[in-house]
Amino acid sequence: MAERRERASRLASFAKLGVGVAGQVALNRALSIFASAERKVELDRRTEISSAAQVAEKLGQMKGVMAKLGQMLSYVDVGVSDSFSSNLEPLWDSLPPMTRELTSTVIEESLGAKPEKIFKFWDPEPIAAASIGQVHRALTRDNQAVAVKVQYPGIRETVAADLSNVKTLSRVMSVAFPSMDTNKIAEELRVRLLEELDYRLEARNQELFHGFYKGHPFITVPAVIPSLSTDRILVSELAEGVRFAEITEWDEEQKSDAAETIFRFVFRSLYQLNAFNGDPHPGNYLFNSDGRVVFLDFGLVKRFSKAEMDTFESMIRAMVIDRNPNAFREAICDAGLIPRDAPITDAQIRDHFEGFYATVMEDAPFKMTREYSQQLIKHTFDTSSPLARYVDVPDPFVIIQRINLGLYALMARLGAVRNWRRIAAEIWPFTQGLPATRLGELEHSWLESREGR
Repeated sequence: MAERRERASRLASFAKLGVGVAGQVALNRALSIFASAERKVELDRRTEISSAAQVAEKLGQMKGVMAKLGQMLSYVDVGVSDSFSSNLEPLWDSLPPMTRELTSTVIEESLGAKPEKIFKFWDPEPIAAASIGQVHRALTRDNQAVAVKVQYPGIRETVAADLSNVKTLSRVMSVAFPSMDTNKIAEELRVRLLEELDYRLEARNQELFHGFYKGHPFITVPAVIPSLSTDRILVSELAEGVRFAEITEWDEEQKSDAAETIFRFVFRSLYQLNAFNGDPHPGNYLFNSDGRVVFLDFGLVKRFSKAEMDTFESMIRAMVIDRNPNAFREAICDAGLIPRDAPITDAQIRDHFEGFYATVMEDAPFKMTREYSQQLIKHTFDTSSPLARYVDVPDPFVIIQRINLGLYALMARLGAVRNWRRIAAEIWPFTQGLPATRLGELEHSWLESREGR
């Protein structure tokens, strides 16, 4: 209670700084956003990081690559107990934070001054602490409420050391899947994970998505503040919404709206931006009860060429629209997923891949369930499949596999029900179907307004 009174007092003092009516309105709006973006997690101050020397010890155990694997285990249903996965949920956004002094040092090294000098108001308590950095609220000198992501010192060295484990994993996988070029897979993962450490690159990724979705009725990508962003600091608009743990208590329609928004974002981005934001874990979203979702993290983004997008299209056409097993075989051979001379039938190939398209195979409501999510994961790593000894995973499919392993697992946790086929048909450029839902109508109007500019 005392902390709330102190915060209210601080905010009230800043309200007096406004000059003129317009300035006061803008400041009050920023303060309102600032105040509503309350901390939703309790960070463990007993284990906070006080020096870069502790990064290898504490972050090596809990952050970096290992934390990302833990994040996936917390929501991707691989058959572990609910208690085990729930114990991993703090990896989303509530890992031990840096001390205030260390955070201030990182900002001073990057921006040339302590945060209290850079910002009009700086909240030293982080609102989230995850695998690579932690996030603070602040007000800029021109009265804008912002989120400030601060990278952990030494995390680059920690991640580089962790990546040796990825190579070990590739050697293990090569035994079970002898046709798979696991070294190429490991290299693709290595490149993508190292890209996450460059906040300038993440800023460019975020600006790409923000520019495309600007004005969207239910998808929000916060704008980046370039003048305050560096390779270790990323400053963007402060967004409002609740965390994933809270929406699991919402009613079924609200949860399905949230899942539909994420589905539309992923596939609209893929087919119109030719880009995939490849880290769909629960800590990367803020939710609103009317279906609006804020997308927060753009460190792991994969861009696709026209040829790669044409491959995805040919696979969907053959499997889902034309239901042609022979054409599907040709498509996946062209993609490099299996060799042309593999001694397996068209029917075996169809049976192996059909589960990945189950959400859009039929023009009917489909419920995302834990059983479906589990089945996908088991099928992905099924060494007893007739295709196991022949299948490969070319570069374009390494990160996009997160749709099957991550996105659908997330939607299964919400028990989302929609006619995904009709929603997908709105988005696929080769079908361009009519709006199928309330959100579809809103998005259709937004797309028309874009074309009319």
